[in-house]
Parts: sequence; C-alpha cells; structure tokens
Amino acid sequence: MGGLQPLNAQLQFLTSQGFSVLDVLPENSLAEKITSIVLESTGPFSPAISSLFANLRRRIEEVDCSDTRVVVFGGGTGLSNIIGGDSRRLEWIRNPFTGLKELFPQVTSVVCVTDDGGSTGELQKDLPLIALGDLRHVLVSSVRRQHLRLRYGLDRINARRCAAAMHAIFNYRFISRPESPGQLLADTGALLKDLPPPMADMLRCLIALLFTDPRLTPTLDRPQCLGNLLVAAAIYRQIDPTLTTSQLLASHQVVRTAIMRGLAELSSCLGVHQNAVLPCTTTLSQLQMLYSNGVMVTSEDKSSKARRGYPVDRVVVEFSRTPCLQPEVLHLVQRADILLFAPGSLYTSIIPIFQVPGLAEAVRNNTRALKVLVANIWVQKGETDVARDAPDRKFYVSDLIRAYHRNIPGGVESLFSHVVTLDLTDIPGSTLQRYALEDKEPIYIDRNRIRSLGFASVEAKVFAEGQLRQRGAIQHDPDALAKAIKTLWALHQVEWLTVPPGKEALPTADFHSFADYPIRLPPCLRYDQIRSHLQYLRMELLHAGSLVMVNMTELERKWLLDRVVEIIWLHPDIPLEHLQFIRGITLIEPEAWKRCQEWDNIFSFYDPHDQRIKIRQDQAENFNRFEMVFLVALGQSLLGNYALSKRMEDVYSGAERVGRVYRLQVRDREQLASFLDPDDLDTYLQLSRMHRANGRERVYTRVINPREGFTPPGLFFGLFYAWYLDNRFAANIEYKMSIMRNAISDLIPEQIRIVDRRRKTIDFFRERIFRQRYPKLSGKRM
Repeated sequence: MGGLQPLNAQLQFLTSQGFSVLDVLPENSLAEKITSIVLESTGPFSPAISSLFANLRRRIEEVDCSDTRVVVFGGGTGLSNIIGGDSRRLEWIRNPFTGLKELFPQVTSVVCVTDDGGSTGELQKDLPLIALGDLRHVLVSSVRRQHLRLRYGLDRINARRCAAAMHAIFNYRFISRPESPGQLLADTGALLKDLPPPMADMLRCLIALLFTDPRLTPTLDRPQCLGNLLVAAAIYRQIDPTLTTSQLLASHQVVRTAIMRGLAELSSCLGVHQNAVLPCTTTLSQLQMLYSNGVMVTSEDKSSKARRGYPVDRVVVEFSRTPCLQPEVLHLVQRADILLFAPGSLYTSIIPIFQVPGLAEAVRNNTRALKVLVANIWVQKGETDVARDAPDRKFYVSDLIRAYHRNIPGGVESLFSHVVTLDLTDIPGSTLQRYALEDKEPIYIDRNRIRSLGFASVEAKVFAEGQLRQRGAIQHDPDALAKAIKTLWALHQVEWLTVPPGKEALPTADFHSFADYPIRLPPCLRYDQIRSHLQYLRMELLHAGSLVMVNMTELERKWLLDRVVEIIWLHPDIPLEHLQFIRGITLIEPEAWKRCQEWDNIFSFYDPHDQRIKIRQDQAENFNRFEMVFLVALGQSLLGNYALSKRMEDVYSGAERVGRVYRLQVRDREQLASFLDPDDLDTYLQLSRMHRANGRERVYTRVINPREGFTPPGLFFGLFYAWYLDNRFAANIEYKMSIMRNAISDLIPEQIRIVDRRRKTIDFFRERIFRQRYPKLSGKRM
C-alpha cells in the first residue's frame, strides 16, 4: 500500500531521539498520540514541531486504502452513522458522502436482524422475512458518490440531489393505506427529477409490486416505512409469484437466495457496491434477555423499552430453524484486513450477530486483520444503566467487554485487540451536566482495567463537533472515526501498533447456543395462529340495568378483537396454549359493574363459570390500560376452575375479633380444568403464602391481621403474570419484588426467606407458566 515506507521512516525519526517530540502530546499511548495529530490539525506548538506533525499527518493521509477490505458488525443507528452518517436524519442530506465508506471503499456492513419493533414488526406479521429496518437504514447510508458517478454519470451536485431524493423516499412513513403507487411516491415529497431515470424506474417497479403481488398487498394496511417495503419488494421480485407464504416458510434456501439477490440488485441500483450490506443470517430469529432477577423477556423491541432495574445477565437469540451463516459473510470475514465492531446497543446489535454459529470462530481465525471495538458513548436505559457485577456503580467500558464475553460463544478472546473510546475531557462540562439533568450518563473509561484485560484503549476526539455546536448533541463523528481507524490501520501495517499483555484473566467463556432447532415459531405464522385462536371468541356487552349480555356489532367486535390480537402479538412470551381457557370477552358498563373491589382496583377478572374475561368498559378506552387489565385476567384464566370453594372467616379471641382466615378448597384432579396440574397448583399456592391444611389434601388457608391488606391467590396470579410480561403493569408486584435489589443481611432471617420465595416465584412462572428455556452454559443449565 502506498505511503507505508515514508510513514515508517517518519515514525522512526520522531521516536529515535532521547526525547521524542511526541512527548509534548498529553495522550498516553503512541496510537493515541498519532491519532490526535491526525484528528486535530492545530496545536500550541512551535513551528518546527507543527511542521513535523503536519508531515506525519500527510504520510498517514497518503496511505492507500482503496483495496483495504473492511467488515463492520452492528445494527441500526450506530452502524449506519459510522458507515456514512445517520441517513434517517434530515441533516444527512447536507453531507451524505462521509464516514468509513469514503476512506475505505471496500467496506461491508454485517447487520443484526433481530429487530421486531416499528415498521419491521408490522412487516413480520405478513412476510416470512428477517428484520429489514436496519438493513434499509445502513443501505441508504452506504450510498457513495463515486458509484453514482460511475453508474449514472452524476457530478457532485447531482449526486447530492440524488441522495436527498433517496432520503425522502426511503424514510417516508404512512399510517393509512396509500391510494395508488403514483400517489404513494408523490406523498414522499421526493423530487423525482433528481433521480437517474433507471433508478426512478426501478423504484416505481418496486412500489407497483406492493400493489399487485397479493403476498405484499396486506403490508399496505399497516403503519409502514416505505424504505422497508422497497427492500421487501426487491426480495419478492426474486421469488416465484406462485409460491405462497406457507411454501416460503418451508423453503429456506429459496428465501435466502431471494434476500441476497434482492439486496444485491437494490444496492446496485442505489449506487452501493455489491455485498456492501449483508444480513448476519437469513434465518428468522428473536432476541431474549435474561435479567439477574430471573425474568426472561423475548423481543428486542420490548427489551429496549423495559426498565426492569436489574442488570442483563444473559442474551439469547432464538431461531426458527437451524441458523445459517451466510457464505458471503464467511468469505468476507476470512479475507478482511480490518474487522470493526460498531457502536450501538450492547445487547441488541453486536451480541446477536455473534450468536450465529461459526461467525465468532471465523473472526478469531483471521489472525492477520486489525480488530477494533468502537465503544458506545452513552449508557442505554434498560441495557447498560446497571452493571452486572456491581449494580450500584457506574457502567464502564470494561463492563461492556465483560458483557460481550458472557454472551458470545467462546468469549471475546481474539475478537478484537483495540478499543476506541471517546475522550470525555474534550466535552464541555456544561454539556455533560445538561445530559445528566436529562438522566443520560456517559459510559466511563477505565483504561487501566481495559489494559489489564489485554486490550489497548485508544481515547480519541471522535465526536461530532458540529452536532455539539448546533444541537448540543454528542455522537460519533463519521469522518473523525474513519480517520482514527485509518490511523490505526496504518500503524498496524508498519507494525507500530501494540497490545498490552493481559494481567487479569477473564472468566472461562461458558455460553453455548442452543443446539436443537426450531425453537420459535416464525413471527408471521405466530400472528396467523393468534388470529385463528381468537377469531371465534364471543365479544359481548353488558349494559346497566340489564341482566343479559348482548353481542357486539361487527364493527365493535373487530375493534376489540384487533386490540386483543395486538396485545398477544406484542408479548411473544405468551404461549398460544394460554388462550385455551377463554371463550369470550365481555365489556361491562361502569354502572353495571358489581364485582367487589375490597382488595384491589383492577377492573377485570376471569369468570370460570362461563369462561369469559370480563372488563369494565371504560378500561378499554385507553390501549395501555386495556392491555394491563386484559393480561391480568388472561393470567387468572390459566387457573381455570381450580377453586371449588373460597370464603373468608373471622377469627375471635373471646369476644375480640383478632383477624380473619381465607379458606380455599381446590378441585380434585378429575374435575380440574386448568393450565396447571395439581402439583403445579400446590407449588403456586404455597409460594403465594397459602398454608396447606393438615390432614386435608386440597384445603389451603391463610391468616390475615384485622387491618392487613390481602391479595387472593387468583388475583395475585394474574398480577404476577402481567408483571412478568411487563413490570409497568403491576406496581404492587414491582414493590414487593424490589426487596430483591437490596443486600441481604443474615441478621434478619425473614428477609432471606422473603427473597427466596420471590426468586422461586419468578422461577415458577418462567419455567412452568411461560415454559422458557435457559441458554446452555458449558453444557449445563445455568
């Protein structure tokens, strides 16, 4: 590569003196000093030193990277931003040709495909495709002026106009069905005259396919991002139009080929080189997070919104079939000169990619490449706001590394050697204070700990100064980061890049992926089955002054059914077997609501006599409120007809009433119609502090103080069910479970017993109610 010999000579000259001129720089390591010289063109130095630094900067700029093969792993905003700027932002159109793609034309993005929120989630209701949102996002960011010039003859100005039109089209969102292909394209506001005619024709063809292919047309009835639909149409353009969704689910190779060919064709059309953007796998998958309190949550979208207050312990990707590592990805990783881990969501960007079997090992086996982790700048709520090893302290870069080590098969050994971090001393204190007021914290740099783990920390000024001045925002600057990576690559080439010896050994990597597939239903199949299970439910109303329930109108029924379907869809942890005990839903006018609310203000319940979920009508007006009361009642329905009798009896000492006894008799095995078998019922009732009466097999009691509150076991089951799915839904359960966050003292044995009971209750719901599985740890269960 050009410029290496002069660079090597320059470095030898600068460091051959007894006192190196590089020592005038405050940075610690040689790599940091050189990176600082490249990124910061001016400094308070003498003309002689400034001249030496300018010459060194020029030598690095002269290093030819046109054939350097770079593979970047990541997802979403973090990946797209460093590749070529965040193409979702309006300001991107002012500078669309930036970032790694400009310094390293042979860059490939390997994209995480476990996203299931927003438009991507809506698409997965209808199509048997991997998540397309991040692929679309990175694809637009990867557009290069050079490719637009070579393919369409566009000059600088017209290439920028073309990028602006693409931005408008690929980021356009709608919530109601478009009238026609032409109207949809017009609604984007894009100036179509700024698109090269072949590109405009291709996009018109893809939009027309959305309206004519019966497999794609249902997607237009949902809130969508047009860019995601265009990627889907490009894929379906490669598929035999006679193949149904069911046939595609059974034909993974057909779908795999269509995804790769569709992406390649669309990339070429947009001015992106072939294989610039690749999915890490074409196998349908979903993310699971196991928190340290034992709760397991499925869905990347849910986990990103969760505020469990506990650190994430493990991350697992569940696949719908044996996952396939793309041959194209494997080939590129094997030949790569630079392997780069992009910043982004810790648990939802990098880790899922490396749970695709074989990928981590392929990275380790490439011993020639420079391997760099770009650390996140900010703590992410629900993910990096709590450190696993010490929940009470700040989150550090070493915690980031340890999280990767715990959740990537084989750990982090030989995955990366250098960690690029943002030098926080360059950020004004007032800016950090403002972020703190907004409850945002940086991920702190513990360089000595990083070095002790055997990684080189490279602190650099890689934030976007323009964004800081204009919006007060701190994020990675695509150009600065690209220059920093080029600097490290140049030093790597001349063998001036060193890695410290590790003094602190990481624990033995004990994570293993599941070996038996399939694990999870493909999302579109699950959605169909949800609708099939619920379509025959009776939907009824009970009006004030009436004793007879009346059927809803067809419009009312559709409105309510759509809400229930959406709730089940939003919670992938709900097995469809949980729906077997409900035969209908009844909305009851507030004036007709007669249920005793002595113990709670939950205006819903399951009635085992007619197998109806009954909800006070005003609770259905707000979706979030309705979601909570429905889930509580759905949880109660799993107990079925378990209670043969239940009553409250007063307890007296002489003439004084000193308490009450709640007495519950459970049905025998032959009469029981419940999701729980008798043994599970017995376990649950004792966990809910019911005492099994001596000599009476199916009778349980609990003594209650005169003024003490009480949650009956049926209601507690429903509340805990809703809390497990989303802890926002049951504040009283969240309060009860908060004791688990505190340090346990052996001075108070009762605290130990309470915490143990809470843990066992979580374990019971995870294992027996939601039937969730652990990842394998060194061949054993965790």
